[in-house]
Amino acid sequence: MITKDILITDLIKSYPDAVKILIENGMPCIGCTSSLKETLEEAALVHGLDIDKLIRELNA
Repeated sequence: MITKDILITDLIKSYPDAVKILIENGMPCIGCTSSLKETLEEAALVHGLDIDKLIRELNA
């Protein structure tokens, strides 16, 4: 199960299909250096995304 505390880099490694969902939700910089240290929640905040909605989509 994906949670808001997962690092973006770990999310992509563990769930490669998540990349499409992240891009569709306005998070195109999934390969940037910030993703190495940034949690899903932090990235969502930076991009103005609803973290709860994003987590629901990723876990669906």
